Amino acid sequence: MTDLEADLRKAVRGEVGFDVTSRALTTMDASNYRRVPLGVVAPRDADDVAAVLEVCRTHGVPVVARGGGTSIAGQATGTGVVLDFTRYMNKLLSVDPESRTAVVQPGLVLDRLQDAAAPHGLRFGPDPSTHSRCTLGGMIGNNSCGSHSVAWGTTAGSVSELDVVTARGERLRLGQGWAGAPAGLRELVDGELSRLRTGFPELPRRISGYALDALLPEHRADVARSFCGSEGTLGVLTEAVVRLVEAPPARALAVLGYADEGAAAEAAAGLLVHRPLTVEGMAADLVPSAAALPRGGAWLFVETGGSSGSEARARAVEIVRAADVLDAHVVTDPAGQRALWRIREDASGTATRMPDGSEAWPGWEDCAVPPPRLGAYLRDFRELLGAHGLRGTPYGHFGDGCIHVRIDFDLLTRAGIGRFRRFSEELAELVAAHGGSLSGEHGDGQARAELLPKMYGDEMVALFERAKAVWDPDDLLNPGMLVRPAPLDTNLRFSVLPREPVDVAFGYPADGGDFSAAVRRCVGVAKCRTAGSSGPAVMCPSFRATGEEAHSTRGRARLLHEMLAGELVTDGWRSTEVRDALDLCLSCKGCRSDCPVGVDMATYKAEFLHHHYAGRRRPASHHSMGRLPEWLRRVDRVRAAAVVNALASVRPLAALAKRLGGITPERRIPKVATETFSRWWDGRNAPGRNARGTGDLVILWPDTFTEHLSPSVGQAAVRVLEAAGLRVALPPTVHLEKPPVGDGRTVALDPVSLLRGRGRVCCGLTYVSTGQLDRARTVLRRTLDLMTPVLETRAPVVVLEPSCAAALRTDLPELLHDDPRAARLASRVLTFAEALERLAPDWRPPALNRPVVGQTHCHQHAVLGDTADRRLREAAGLAGDLSGGCCGLAGNFGFEKGHFEVSRACAEEQLLPSVRQAPRDAVVLADGFSCRTQLEQLAGVRGRHLAEVLAEALETSPES
Repeated sequence: MTDLEADLRKAVRGEVGFDVTSRALTTMDASNYRRVPLGVVAPRDADDVAAVLEVCRTHGVPVVARGGGTSIAGQATGTGVVLDFTRYMNKLLSVDPESRTAVVQPGLVLDRLQDAAAPHGLRFGPDPSTHSRCTLGGMIGNNSCGSHSVAWGTTAGSVSELDVVTARGERLRLGQGWAGAPAGLRELVDGELSRLRTGFPELPRRISGYALDALLPEHRADVARSFCGSEGTLGVLTEAVVRLVEAPPARALAVLGYADEGAAAEAAAGLLVHRPLTVEGMAADLVPSAAALPRGGAWLFVETGGSSGSEARARAVEIVRAADVLDAHVVTDPAGQRALWRIREDASGTATRMPDGSEAWPGWEDCAVPPPRLGAYLRDFRELLGAHGLRGTPYGHFGDGCIHVRIDFDLLTRAGIGRFRRFSEELAELVAAHGGSLSGEHGDGQARAELLPKMYGDEMVALFERAKAVWDPDDLLNPGMLVRPAPLDTNLRFSVLPREPVDVAFGYPADGGDFSAAVRRCVGVAKCRTAGSSGPAVMCPSFRATGEEAHSTRGRARLLHEMLAGELVTDGWRSTEVRDALDLCLSCKGCRSDCPVGVDMATYKAEFLHHHYAGRRRPASHHSMGRLPEWLRRVDRVRAAAVVNALASVRPLAALAKRLGGITPERRIPKVATETFSRWWDGRNAPGRNARGTGDLVILWPDTFTEHLSPSVGQAAVRVLEAAGLRVALPPTVHLEKPPVGDGRTVALDPVSLLRGRGRVCCGLTYVSTGQLDRARTVLRRTLDLMTPVLETRAPVVVLEPSCAAALRTDLPELLHDDPRAARLASRVLTFAEALERLAPDWRPPALNRPVVGQTHCHQHAVLGDTADRRLREAAGLAGDLSGGCCGLAGNFGFEKGHFEVSRACAEEQLLPSVRQAPRDAVVLADGFSCRTQLEQLAGVRGRHLAEVLAEALETSPES
């Protein structure tokens, strides 16, 4: 391997990675399979590709071309050298509106092509659900389709010319009329014309095997089209000329409700006469909430186009009238359509968990049958599942007869794997009996290639082998795929994982307490690799900033998988490779909501850091910022805030403090409040002062940031909550031996008596984010002791800092899963807006009638939800939506040494541009202390908590 690496470094100008991280990131795609490569090369151009092939041919090492790594059949994995086209060969070279063509490199992400074509009224027809991260090279390799294939066909039908390099270094330009055909290919076809004319089933989604019938004279001997779907086994694509189609100026979406998936499948083919753009189907099992959908147990999503909105709607209404449905909605609003399509696109991830939480896997992801036979096929398919004791929820491209499904195979035990094989063999026979294709979109790979004889027969498969030998006589390119395949039940990625649960700190309740099962959640659909998009999504800010796989949620999950496997990453919890990949994780928890399978990398990071630094010296930032609540309480205890602020304003002293504390020099140290929120509260509620509020009691949580750094937020919240008629109290500061009685309207929870003492509640956030989980548990148990009397009442707990609220709702019960008080406290937590909406539903905030700008806090987006906040803003006349993304500061992250550039890049992705473009009178909202600090330090803008904005309006309101 050393000679191979050295020869590659001499031969190519691109990146050569034979290190553990580079190899670990490419051991898997989105399939059930895993192979460990020798190394990874990111070529810069076609010359690099040719050089890699020459070196690997000399060394007898196979080559695998890889795009976005979202393949579901295993064809993007290999044991030799992996070519990663996403790093450099990822450009759109040109768009020609007149000829409706574009020239692309293989690593170009589909959405980037769509973005460039849209201003010309054009688009690339095929659009898989992974359109935001799949590459054109991968689409050509798999002959991908997508939801609009009933209108615009497959990728093969959208390809004009292809530049490829063969395994022996020949550069070919493939096209029609035998253009670019390697020597011997025409002779092979001429000798098998009869077989090629009769041996392929007629259906729109026949992807399995080689498309040798595209070389028939009546098909214009289209070598480029024949190359599509060859899964990198014939040559390496370096450039493509693709055809574009005219995009309808307007669209409408008819959502048709049926009793079950069988009824939806039976109806799908009958809708094709109306020439829809899509006919997609899915059942209720895959829908988190059917509130936005018409009545039914399964639905067809039928999209129509038109030159105007009224024309598109009229076509949708026509389809509704023609369809025999239980109920139907026609949606013309673009935002509403996007929301519905997200439900369908996320199905490839959500389908990996059954309704009871058990795991389900690909493998039989996309069989296709003639559309009129889809209903009958689904009935037989369901019977076969039942016969094997398996479960799965079909969904997908009903209009093309193509079904996606994840099945709850047991791929961890010998018996389960045996059943997987038996089911696969019988399903292949069933598909063939219905005149179908084993693959209708994602290719054969290792998952289905072994079974191709059941579909094509032995003689046609032998012809495939001869075609492969013409293109690649040395079997250098992606061996084991399509021809002479590896058995479908070998190289399973789960086989290397530990069989016994790993000893961990968090409870992982959704994964049965098994950390390996939590890591297995990542199936590789790579939604975390989406870059450059706007909207509410947060995941994955570090990948958006760097573009590197290691900084995506998927990349980190892959490294954790390899850490547990112990074959490639051999240091376990001490692994520096895993540590370095997790270093740029902002713990934003965006993946917890944006990842279709709910990967929670923030929790995995905390778990890893806990083990990684056990008994070892921690970074300085873990002490300076991880223990921030302790330092700030000490400053308050000796009334030293003014002194600390004065010292921090002296540059040499501040520089020294930052260097000792592991803080990046570009940051300014925030000022400490000279009067904490609790001291303000104590003075305001001193004996003899009038009691305020007569309504429901709420406990206002004095989080570290509100208490010591932004007490104005707490003061404002008290003002607003009381104006809404609520009684406000702070948590106990001493452990009460006897709990209060009744509903909390007792002297034991009087605002004054609650403040006496020295203890302080804490959510443990800073300890968790730095992996100091033993300390976090101690702090949280002390907090639960203090909160026990509150938990005996019905009083809710209002938390102003979103990150602290999220820690109490999620980290607390998952870290102290053995303490029932943790779940009780978590269930009491309300955000500021939720408290007003639930406890003071008749209260109306003062009208501000101003535009609003800012960013929804990551933890509001991922954990807490912002529905109540949006309604409160609307009631206050604060118009406009907040941006998505992440502010980039994320607590200690943006202050840590080495993180400043990534932190700033995250802010520049959505937050800062939205603030710069806002009207001058816009209210800048930022509920999180980190968000406000980032705005102040990078943009010189003062962001405010919603409570501050409302409190200020109350002061000036005539009714206040």
